Amino acid sequence: MPTSLDEIDIKLLTELQADADRTNVELARGVGLSPAATLHRVRRLKESGVIRVISARLDPAAAGFPLSVYVAANTARHDPRSVRAFEDQLRALPQIITADNIAGEMDYLLTIVARDVGELQLVLTRLATRGAQRLITYLRLEEVKPPSPLPLGPAEPAPGGPPGAGVTAGSTRPGSAARPGPAPRG
Repeated sequence: MPTSLDEIDIKLLTELQADADRTNVELARGVGLSPAATLHRVRRLKESGVIRVISARLDPAAAGFPLSVYVAANTARHDPRSVRAFEDQLRALPQIITADNIAGEMDYLLTIVARDVGELQLVLTRLATRGAQRLITYLRLEEVKPPSPLPLGPAEPAPGGPPGAGVTAGSTRPGSAARPGPAPRG
């Protein structure tokens, strides 16, 4: 169940997504709270699981990993023991930087980084010996859009959609006031 976020939580999370490498005092100034209240909110958001981890985003090529590939993987068996063994291998290989179990034609979607083709081949071989039946590899050529912050504000209406679409029940758009509707007929 999603955690209920108020306006201050959304401001705080938006600020952290934009730049998590700032002091608590700078963050407090940005959201209009005291440093103590800001620290309390950040702790609460961490404890609730909304904030998983605050970390640095590295450039793989600049850090010595010029090969970045996506791998779609199917497993040969789907019994709990086989799935556990395969997923344990995914977690054990540091070159696999993301791994998602997916629905559709393939079972898993992975992001793998490697220093060279030999290292990539070693990772793919380990996956094949731990239950991967089919591995389809896609070479990443260029980042078109970096990982983006979550769009935490009110949902935007679809282009050409009806006015008010995307606004949750009982909410108003920022900057607009709620107006009473027509009086009920009786």
